[in-house]
Amino acid sequence: MIRQSTKKKSVKYKQGLSDLQKITLVVIYYFAYLGAFHMLEAIQPEELHIIDCVFDRYIPFVEVFVVPYLLWFIYIGSAALYFFIREREMYFRLVYTGMVGMTIFLLISWLYPNGLELRPEVFARDNVFVTLTKMVYANDTPTNVLPSIHVFNSVATLFAIRQSRRLKERPVIRAGAHILTLLIILSTMFLKQHSIVDVLLALVISYLAYELIYDNLYARAVQSFRRQIHTFKTRRSIRDIR
Repeated sequence: MIRQSTKKKSVKYKQGLSDLQKITLVVIYYFAYLGAFHMLEAIQPEELHIIDCVFDRYIPFVEVFVVPYLLWFIYIGSAALYFFIREREMYFRLVYTGMVGMTIFLLISWLYPNGLELRPEVFARDNVFVTLTKMVYANDTPTNVLPSIHVFNSVATLFAIRQSRRLKERPVIRAGAHILTLLIILSTMFLKQHSIVDVLLALVISYLAYELIYDNLYARAVQSFRRQIHTFKTRRSIRDIR
């Protein structure tokens, strides 16, 4: 009599990418992004589409907004560092959201070369804020502005802070993030770095990226499609039986 083994075979489940693999992919992406961005900046397009909106003419140039504009670099960098150290899952969500927006930005810049003609040629005042603004202008060409990456990444960072489990207990940080995000958005227009059009498109894309990364828009769409296929097959089987 042959005895059957009662030992259960161990089943190996496929795991997702490790943190190291994810970080490697993120680093590769950002180097590729920087390369593509500098290539776009160096290209002289045959036709440059000027982004303009009638409401832009009613927004004055206010040089003091260079402060929140430059604080953007600290805001984005410190938030990314915090989440990397304290909330790794949220860090990757923040990064993936940024990757979605920046990829769309590159595609738009490539397919629809664009620029601005909003910057003042003469400054009414001469102060430290104007000096800082001139430095920004010198290092950032008024091309490839649609959508505003400043706005998109600021909103993406705010989404991460709002969704953070740890920071829910820090109302001061959450309130500060809301205020700074708003000031950064305003700074892009008051410094004449972006049109209202750039800002609105960035807000729309940031919302779509949020739905995709945080609310699992893709997973829900696939699940809905599978339900429809199942319903179709069930109805077909019932019809065949009849």
